[in-house]
Amino acid sequence: MITADVFVKAARDRGFGLWSGVPCSYLKPFINFVIDSPEDRYIAAANEGDAVAIASGAALAGVRGIAMFQNSGLGNAVNPLTSLNYIFKIPILLITTLRGEPGGPHDEPQHGLMGPITTRMLEVMEIPWEYFPTREEEVAAALDRAVRHMDETGIPFAFVMKKDSVAPWPVKSRPEPRPVFDPPPREGRFLPAAATRTEMLKALRAVVRQGDIVLATTGFTGRELYALEDSENQLYMVGSMGCLMSLALGVALVRPDRRVIAVDGDGAVLMRMGGLSTVGYERPKNLVHIVLDNGTYESTGDQATVSPSVDLPAVAAACGYPRVVSVSSPEDLAAAVAQRRNDGLTFIHAPIKSGVPDNLPRPKITPQEVARRLEAFLKD
Repeated sequence: MITADVFVKAARDRGFGLWSGVPCSYLKPFINFVIDSPEDRYIAAANEGDAVAIASGAALAGVRGIAMFQNSGLGNAVNPLTSLNYIFKIPILLITTLRGEPGGPHDEPQHGLMGPITTRMLEVMEIPWEYFPTREEEVAAALDRAVRHMDETGIPFAFVMKKDSVAPWPVKSRPEPRPVFDPPPREGRFLPAAATRTEMLKALRAVVRQGDIVLATTGFTGRELYALEDSENQLYMVGSMGCLMSLALGVALVRPDRRVIAVDGDGAVLMRMGGLSTVGYERPKNLVHIVLDNGTYESTGDQATVSPSVDLPAVAAACGYPRVVSVSSPEDLAAAVAQRRNDGLTFIHAPIKSGVPDNLPRPKITPQEVARRLEAFLKD
């Protein structure tokens, strides 16, 4: 058994600075230590996939990230691990617990299947793993192996934590209460769709400042942004649906000096709507979250989403976004982005018409090239 400070300090010495996760009793000492540490940052994710995306955003922005969670939530992280981290080659460190360990201590029935298959799931995803170190003299070498693999391959590395690997560590601080706004500071009401996605993206590009980062959700949004003009400050998501806002959060927290513009879709937001609560709590002042809402999963065949029955701006306000705007025209979108008040977190809801440009190209640049290019841009 080791103490939390031994591992966290060793990780910090190797460039790890942002931790995100979902609690497990095995992880409690780590979470408690990092919450109280002025030198580390812990982001409480709404689910395990969001934790992976937040840590990945931090990694893209230049700080190594760690995602940690109970193995029962490993399945929730499969999407970003296989279609974000693997495809873009974004290495993060995973710490997953081993509840339901075969031959181990008695555990709750819900761990009966996941316990025996946890390590096999990692292997199927081509994520190398080893058991979490339980002796102080093992920590440095274990972390060095993990970092070496991450740097050489761009693939995440996992530690699988058994029960009683880390000694208890009490937490001293409590989360700062950040109440929502009443009434919601919303500009505009329910508006009709008056423009296409391409028209909105064209207006957005006109007000992007030098140094801004633009992240576009998977599907036609990324492809249409690419078709307008490819740029080193842009990232086009593939797969990992719903993870854009969490990826953007990780980037924005690590680089508060850069404005981060996340262009999302209604279906993606609905898929991982819990991410809004994390973004709304953290409230990075440099993040603009735009949702282009056409009420359909247009990239997969134009099937309807339930967004016409959901007041997404009200949801964002209830989750703590300090500024919420509804726009219907490209000109209004450009103004909302260009004239942000008080330099604070902003949610912009933009209803759009369905429709895709003829002969819409797919990016010729690979996801790995996009990621490396963006990393270089952020270092410049």
